[in-house]
Amino acid sequence: MASDGAVTGERPTVLVLTGPTATGKTDVALALAEQAPVALISMDSAQVYRGMDIGTAKPSAALRARFPHALVDIRDPAQAYSAADFVADADREARRALDAGRTPLLVGGTMLYLRAFREGLARLPPASPEVRAEIGARAQRLGWPALHAELARLDPEAAAGIHPNNRTRVQRALEVIRVTGEPMSQVWRRQGGLGAAERLGVRLVEVAIVPDRREALHARIEARFRAMLAAGLVAEVAALRGRGDLDPELPSMRAVGYRQAWSYLDGDGDLETLAARGAAATRQLAKRQLTWLRSFAGVTSLRWGPAAALARCVAARAQLEFC
Repeated sequence: MASDGAVTGERPTVLVLTGPTATGKTDVALALAEQAPVALISMDSAQVYRGMDIGTAKPSAALRARFPHALVDIRDPAQAYSAADFVADADREARRALDAGRTPLLVGGTMLYLRAFREGLARLPPASPEVRAEIGARAQRLGWPALHAELARLDPEAAAGIHPNNRTRVQRALEVIRVTGEPMSQVWRRQGGLGAAERLGVRLVEVAIVPDRREALHARIEARFRAMLAAGLVAEVAALRGRGDLDPELPSMRAVGYRQAWSYLDGDGDLETLAARGAAATRQLAKRQLTWLRSFAGVTSLRWGPAAALARCVAARAQLEFC
C-alpha cells in the first residue's frame, strides 16, 4: 500500500472513528495519526466552539499543534452550527485531505452529524412559523420533556436521538410530523440525499469503539466528569456566562456538562450534586449514542482497549499503511 492514503481500486478511503462518549476515541485517533497518513476531522458538535475546552474533552493545544484537528474552534458559542454546516465543512476537509494524499479520519460521537455525513441530508419541509408557534405555546404550558414524550409516541426512532431538553430538535421533529403527516425518521430514510461515498467518490469505512460492560463505561464517565471539575469546568462556564451574550438555551450551552454547571452557578445544588448530575447526563448521552449506532448498518464495532492496539485494528480495517 502506498503511503499517500488508503486506496481500494480507484476509490480512496474516508475513515470514521466513532462510539459513545468516554470510550477513548481521541486516544485511538492520535495513535493512528502517529503512525498512519491520516488527516483528523472532528465530528463533535461541542468541540466546534471556542472557549469550551474542558467540558468537551477537547485535545490540548499542544496536541492539536502536533496533530491538527479540522473543525475544532471554528464557531463562537453564541453562533449556531447545524448538521448541514458539518456536512459541508467535513466534505471540504475530506477533499482537501485526499488532494494532499492523506486519508480523512472523522473522529467523534455526534451521531446526528454522522448520519448526515454518511447518508446525506434529507429534503425536509421548510419551517412553518404557525406550527412552530403552536408547538412553542404547548411547550410553555407543558414543558419540553412532555413534548419529547409526545415525540417518543409518534416517532420513537427520532426521539431516541434527541435529548428531552433540546427544544430546537424536539420542535423540528414535531413540526415535520405536523407538516408532512410522517415521522421525521421515515422522511429521512425516504428522502435522504447522496451519502458520503457517492458525494466524495470514496469507500467509507466506519469503526465504533464500544464498551465491553455498561458498568465499566459508567465508572469511566463518572471519573472523567470529576476530572473535568477538578480541571476547572465550573470556572470555564463562569467565564462564558460572564460574557453577557450567552444563555442556557443556546445549543452550545446545552452541551452535557455545561448545562449542569450553568445551573450550579445559578445556585441549584452543590458541587457534589453537580458531579452527580453531570455524570448522569453523560450516561444518558452514551445511551443515546449506542441507540444511534445500532441503527447504522456497516459499522464495525471494536471493544475498547489499549489505544495503540485499537489503532492497529482500525488501520487494518481501512487497509492503511501503519508504520
